[in-house]
Amino acid sequence: MPEAAAGGGWLQAGRVGRPHGLDGSFLVAEANPVLLQAVTEVNLAGAQRAIVRRAGHRQRLILGVEGCADREAARALHGARLLVPRAAAPELSDDEWWAEDLEGLRVVDGDAPVGVVRRLLALPSCEVLEVVREGGEVLLVPLVSDAVRTVDPGRGVVDVNLSFLGEA
Repeated sequence: MPEAAAGGGWLQAGRVGRPHGLDGSFLVAEANPVLLQAVTEVNLAGAQRAIVRRAGHRQRLILGVEGCADREAARALHGARLLVPRAAAPELSDDEWWAEDLEGLRVVDGDAPVGVVRRLLALPSCEVLEVVREGGEVLLVPLVSDAVRTVDPGRGVVDVNLSFLGEA
């Protein structure tokens, strides 16, 4: 089922936010506008649904989907993930990755283990990797060249510079 399969053949393009208006439209939380512009359908709550309305702008995207015809229907979907097929996603450059491709990667500093990427966070200044260390503490690693030496999803490893992060 696609809801559980994000990261495989599916990419998360956002979540259903609060209802917008009376027609079943909703604000998209955690929106990835690039992915949402690339498709005419999304997988929502385990079903393919056509996008019937697009409004707003990149920072405040509003969608309407087939089968969601009123405010209560939109409210019932609140929090559900909007998934798009990975095959519909645009090509990325060599130094870009989908968040799903980074989740679960081992994080090292050279040969020393650091932790595991839990998720990618979009902060106002930059995107950061949320890394869970062995004791459960969290390390935030900004996705900047001084902090991240290499990212290799194929090998399942992110090499970071702990000295730059004030950790060594």
